Amino acid sequence: MPTYDYECKACGHVFEELQAMTAPKLVKCPSCGKDQLSRLIGSGSGVIFKGSGFYETDYKKKDSSKIEKSDVSAVPSCSSCSMKDAGGCCSV
Repeated sequence: MPTYDYECKACGHVFEELQAMTAPKLVKCPSCGKDQLSRLIGSGSGVIFKGSGFYETDYKKKDSSKIEKSDVSAVPSCSSCSMKDAGGCCSV
């Protein structure tokens, strides 16, 4: 939920209010009680990361030159497959 800044035009009281985006604007000043509030345009907030964090290895691409030969030999052969031209294999 975003935080909105309000200012009372009658008494000059400025405060923040945590509201849902769909909530109606406040109109009554909590300080003087008059219906003179106006919502101020704020600068927004920064990004807040929650959780355990991000790691250097999370989004790195694997180096294709480091693929072991044992990984390549495990791929089944498609020499007799009728779907090899379509990019798929019926035996997999």
